[in-house]
Amino acid sequence: MEAAFFVMAIMGCGDASAGCATARVEPAHYATVQQCQAAMPAALARNTDVDYPVVSAACQRNGAQFVDRAQDKGRG
Repeated sequence: MEAAFFVMAIMGCGDASAGCATARVEPAHYATVQQCQAAMPAALARNTDVDYPVVSAACQRNGAQFVDRAQDKGRG
């Protein structure tokens, strides 16, 4: 099975950061959300051509995700 990793979505938003939509996804994969967040400033600087008034980024989990059955036990 493939391990989980994080990708960075470049988001285009309307004024006041309303109505955000994914404009593109950076090609890099990150092992942790902290690594992804640390890479945001450089990624935003590379993506200034997105045709929206506001451009932001969001780290998103991708790949296989596992549930810890010990913590999940007893939930209905």
